Amino acid sequence: MEYEKWSLGYWVLKQYVRFVDWVIHNKTIFIGLNNIPENKPVLLVPNHQNALSDSLAILLNTRFQPVWLARADIFKNNTVAAILRFLKIMPVYRFRDGRDELAKNEETFANSIKVLESNCMLALFPEGTHTGKRQMIAHKKAAPRIVFLAEEKTAHNLDIHIIPTGIYYSSYWKFNRNLIVNFGKPIKVNSFLKDYKENPKDTTLRMRTSIYEGINSLIINIRSKNHYYDFENIIDIYGRHFLTRQNKKYSIVNLLKSNQLLANKLDELEIETPDNIESDIKNVNTFNSLLKKYKIRNWLIEKPENNFLKFALHKLILFLGLPVFVYGFLFNAIPFFTIDILVRSKFKDKTFWSSFFLALGLFIFPVLYLLEFFAFSWLISGVWLKLAFFISFPFAGKLAFKWYILFRKTVGRGRILLLKLFSKNKYEKLLSFQKSVFDNLDQLLSI
Repeated sequence: MEYEKWSLGYWVLKQYVRFVDWVIHNKTIFIGLNNIPENKPVLLVPNHQNALSDSLAILLNTRFQPVWLARADIFKNNTVAAILRFLKIMPVYRFRDGRDELAKNEETFANSIKVLESNCMLALFPEGTHTGKRQMIAHKKAAPRIVFLAEEKTAHNLDIHIIPTGIYYSSYWKFNRNLIVNFGKPIKVNSFLKDYKENPKDTTLRMRTSIYEGINSLIINIRSKNHYYDFENIIDIYGRHFLTRQNKKYSIVNLLKSNQLLANKLDELEIETPDNIESDIKNVNTFNSLLKKYKIRNWLIEKPENNFLKFALHKLILFLGLPVFVYGFLFNAIPFFTIDILVRSKFKDKTFWSSFFLALGLFIFPVLYLLEFFAFSWLISGVWLKLAFFISFPFAGKLAFKWYILFRKTVGRGRILLLKLFSKNKYEKLLSFQKSVFDNLDQLLSI
């Protein structure tokens, strides 16, 4: 198979999957696309947190048809292997696959060189596996080995550019999540070639470190093993306040950058002042337990003066948008909950949930949409109106989910207003506890 060739079938499938992916996400933001050079061989090296979703995050939202390298054990089934090759995914064999299997890597490496020689994009995950956390694990040596091998076999004429890439999800599996893909400054392989001739081992390790550091600068990387979930909790509760301390306006990108800084500072504090951070972790966890007890999200009490006005405005919007919600829910509830139940029951590892939800959605939604269309289309006359009726299903579903999100926020504002009006002591205790937690963290975390 000629992986480097542009594929019409791949492009057609990509457009369909791209639309489904758009329905799933709230916002998709790309940073640093200008860092990807034109007419140069490119090796893309992203962090790996969320199974197949990580690959889709890149290939669905750029003009490229990247060729991916993936572990060989997923190619065992012939049908699956054929699909993976159609999707421009090549197998890489490891010692655990058997010593005899390693010889098959020669074909993969030869195809990889063809991709690079054609100034196309090759991509692999340097961690070798996904983590399901905002935490990057140690890298394998695959990326340096492939680029150095490619340069050696082409007399150092390729000028390969390695692009560190950071992928961020506001949630790994929830519907209507935000996605940021951040392309970093290229690492030019040519700058390593002289040292590689003299000392291949050390240069391979140095390039691996450069790739790690390049990706690390683009992502939230909570290094702590003992307090990973505690630090993630602090970022969730304290993150927006930490952003405000830097005199920066809220945006998804600004919050990501601020949370990167916050994660790094928390990791440093765990090493430098472990006793202090233990005390703050305890306070934050107690505060979080209070929030869960009252079923209130932290951001609702950061600016409590806005809650009444927004509660009234959102109730009006919800009332006016109720017909849209009912329409969207009617035609999307059955496929949505069918897939949701299947995925949650069959896959215990949440890391796979978003990938399989998308995969099942590609087939189940169209089939059930057609059944629903035939069940109700007799109520509508005219070909164009029938067509508009059918096309409206996914758009109405997306709007219905946004209505539901606004409904959840409005319920939260209602709870805090009831707490303020009828349980003033509890309300003031909550505000006082939040202030104490934030003040302690302010003192601990310098800017």
